[in-house]
Amino acid sequence: MMYLSLFLTFLKIGAFTFGGGYAMIPLIQQEVINHGWLDTEELIDFIAISESTPGPLAVNVSTFVGMQTGGILGALCATLGVVLPSFVIILIVAKVFEKFQRSKIVNGAMIGLKGSVVGLIGAALITTGISVFGSAVKTVNVKEIVAALVMIAGLAFGIKKKVSPIILILASAVVGIIVKRFII
Repeated sequence: MMYLSLFLTFLKIGAFTFGGGYAMIPLIQQEVINHGWLDTEELIDFIAISESTPGPLAVNVSTFVGMQTGGILGALCATLGVVLPSFVIILIVAKVFEKFQRSKIVNGAMIGLKGSVVGLIGAALITTGISVFGSAVKTVNVKEIVAALVMIAGLAFGIKKKVSPIILILASAVVGIIVKRFII
């Protein structure tokens, strides 16, 4: 029953969110926490790991959640659930691409979807930020807040200087280890 629940939950997530993994984060968060599969802190850790590993964010998160919840079979069910809708939609769109390309209705829908995707990504940023910084603020650990702000500034600088995302991720991990081990 748990495997069916994992499959159906991630099928719903895959079917009803557009815009990629970041746009899926609010729905993933709601579903995973409501089912009691993970708490917010664990989910944030899985999102961080998923962002740091190769592959699409939503697929990685679903695989991690499924593995944590139901082992290898759980990972397979969750992963299949999240990718199946996109796979079917891509097959259909590829079949009728020419008709879609010229449709005013579809072009209008795409304009609307772009705005909603930006909103969903913003919502994910806010809820994740509140979870991360909220715990630091509640315990009033000034060192954690300063370390996070320094990391954000460093990432912003790296992005502006067009440093490779791989280097930024590795540098963030190293700085996080150093801060946790020696400063906090």
